[in-house]
Amino acid sequence: MYLHQFFGETPEPRQCAECQGDQRLGFEFRMAFQPVVDARDRSIYGYEALVRTPEGGGAAEVIAQVTPELLYRFDQTCRVRAIATAAALGLRARLFINFFPNAVYQPATCIRLTLRAAQISGFPTENLVFEAAESEEVRDQAHVRRIFNDYRSRGFQTAIDDFGAGYAGLTSLTGFQPDLLKLDMGLIRGIDTDPVRQAIVAGTAHIARGIGSTLLAEGVETAGEYRALRALGIDLFQGYLFGRPALERLEPVPDALWESLES
Repeated sequence: MYLHQFFGETPEPRQCAECQGDQRLGFEFRMAFQPVVDARDRSIYGYEALVRTPEGGGAAEVIAQVTPELLYRFDQTCRVRAIATAAALGLRARLFINFFPNAVYQPATCIRLTLRAAQISGFPTENLVFEAAESEEVRDQAHVRRIFNDYRSRGFQTAIDDFGAGYAGLTSLTGFQPDLLKLDMGLIRGIDTDPVRQAIVAGTAHIARGIGSTLLAEGVETAGEYRALRALGIDLFQGYLFGRPALERLEPVPDALWESLES
């Protein structure tokens, strides 16, 4: 049923026992895409898929409708919709997909729909980046570690979203080391005039290098923030400075913006 609404009649993979049952969400949503850029060559590193209401309303309006009983169905539908929409738009860069660790029962089984959706749409699985929000309280850190290890074994990249603002903090890195750490915008805001934030980000960058992770600064809104982060060695960026989420569109980053930032 998940795949049918996007791809028509197609065989669906077998689900685990915990995932059986009525698969209807009872509400509709669409996907918006926000660019993630690589400052080293001014390229599009990827796009993050973000849920929106059918009219383009914010993610909070959608997530407010997700009850605990709907969490798995919502998580699976988001993955499939993100892949199907990105493929239809011709995305060739990385696709960042948020997932709920507490919604995943058995990683190897719960990933089957994602793999099938990528196969049907022709989207390269090596371009998928799964990011777990640190702001979601994770009941079982060992379970998250199993998810990350399983995903990485399949060639996916992994990321922790909102790093520095959630439940686990640095202790989460002792159990698993994601490919990307997305710095929370609370650390980014006004960093160009805040020595404390600069020191924290510099220390986090040192830790990231030591464990083989890469920092990505999200929520960047001003040229001053960008330049301060570049001076601290950050290469990957996301935020309104480079583009707002666009509903079912992949917006480019203007060359003129790069020229103004690096002039």
